[in-house]
Amino acid sequence: MLARLVAQGAWLPQELNWWIGVLFAIGAVFFCVASIFCLLDVATKAANVVYFLGSIPFTLAAYFQLYQAANADPLPSVASEGSFRRSYFGWQPSDIGWLSCATQFVGTLLFNFNTFDAMLPSLSWFEQDLLVWIPNLIGSALFLVSGYLAFIEVGHSYWAWMPKDLSWWVTFVNLLGCIGFMVSAVLAITLPGQPEPLRVTLSIVFTLQGAFCFFWGALLMLPEASPAK
Repeated sequence: MLARLVAQGAWLPQELNWWIGVLFAIGAVFFCVASIFCLLDVATKAANVVYFLGSIPFTLAAYFQLYQAANADPLPSVASEGSFRRSYFGWQPSDIGWLSCATQFVGTLLFNFNTFDAMLPSLSWFEQDLLVWIPNLIGSALFLVSGYLAFIEVGHSYWAWMPKDLSWWVTFVNLLGCIGFMVSAVLAITLPGQPEPLRVTLSIVFTLQGAFCFFWGALLMLPEASPAK
């Protein structure tokens, strides 16, 4: 069933939703690979580069979603007045869809900063917390807020169980990914002295879990892009 749905949206480059799904999938794959490198204790320094490279398609995809939300089809009354104009970012804080996309976009920007800073050599524990952990924590919190807002927007409720709805699965799987990133960020704090191996390992595991969920959520977005869905 899943394979058939993904195949349905395998090649739709004329659809912005398709590009959003592809970019999220690429970013998630990079994060998965980097996490596996860290867990296997191979190419650890290279893993930081891979994390940074993965943050870039995440940001591009998040911006396209924000652009899409800012330029959603206006109400007929607005369109008839000829006052509708394209916006690069928009400002619709009362619109839950736009708010979800905006918080996600800011979160991805913070991931750009923290993954770049993680590549800097010889950081002290305080510098790691300031430059890497704090942006990671705030970015993950924004991701979690964004994921939950998207979830309640689709379900029209604080909690909904709609397993027959493809859009619900997209937001549900992505919400699980957001939770994984949030747990990972909390565990990733750097303390004076030697790092605790179990805490570090668990942080990486939850990053991998979050990235894996984002990958599947991205794949489920592809058939959503199909006009025939």
